[in-house]
Amino acid sequence: MTNPGEKSDLVGARRAPGRAPLRSWVVAAFAAAALSACASSNDLSKALNPDPPAKMFADADAAMTKGQFNRAASKFEDLDRDHPYAPEARRAIVMAAYAYYKAGKNPEAIASARRYTTMHPGTKEAALAHHIIASAYFDEMNGPNRDQSTTKKALQELQVLQTRYPDSEYAAIAANRIRLANDTLAASEMEVGRYYLERNNYVAAINRFKTVATEYQTTAHVEEALMRLTEAYMALGIVNEAQTAAAVLGHNFPQSQWYKDAYALLASGGLAPREDSGSWLSKAWKSLPKFSLGGPG
Repeated sequence: MTNPGEKSDLVGARRAPGRAPLRSWVVAAFAAAALSACASSNDLSKALNPDPPAKMFADADAAMTKGQFNRAASKFEDLDRDHPYAPEARRAIVMAAYAYYKAGKNPEAIASARRYTTMHPGTKEAALAHHIIASAYFDEMNGPNRDQSTTKKALQELQVLQTRYPDSEYAAIAANRIRLANDTLAASEMEVGRYYLERNNYVAAINRFKTVATEYQTTAHVEEALMRLTEAYMALGIVNEAQTAAAVLGHNFPQSQWYKDAYALLASGGLAPREDSGSWLSKAWKSLPKFSLGGPG
């Protein structure tokens, strides 16, 4: 038999090797949590810029003045991160976008400016933010023989800028760029249309020229588009549409060489320009008078 002391030793021996009592584990866990929180607090305090928002903005602006655009963008973003509720933080977002744009980092510029327009629409700097987005897309526009997705994005943003902020300092720039973007898109449609026309795919060609004649009437490409419509419709034997296309061309651009070509093409088949009031062209060009036109002057 064992004495009471020996029994106590046996009970202690049955515990799992190296396992501390429950109370010790609880104390250790709380201590670890406290140490971790303290370390995190110290790390956070080190990460935050101790300077006031006004000084942080001034430092970022000074970097911009020196042409240090990447550094400026980083400093503006630090201000927005460290002092999100400061008055300077809102402007810092759009200034970071501008700094990125000046640094040639268009994706970052667009993302930062888009964040501003989402968070602060209609504010003083919103026009600048839209201008930055439009400029970034505009700078990356391709020629008419390449993909036009970026051109369409630029045009969309330019139209937003012109519509929402017609009195801003960027409105005149937007108006000129809208004209250039539309001209590029029209030229692209003409490139594809001519490609189909040369291969006698007249229906596909008509669809492209129709887009120019309806959506890009103010571009220089519309005259050729109307002539090509005359040509394609004649090839398909759709005489009334060919005559209407030539009539629209002659009424709006009577001195155009394209009208002379369209008139000669119709004349070779014993026809003349004449409006069909039921034509889609007649509806798209409402200024067309309801009478036959004579030859080009």
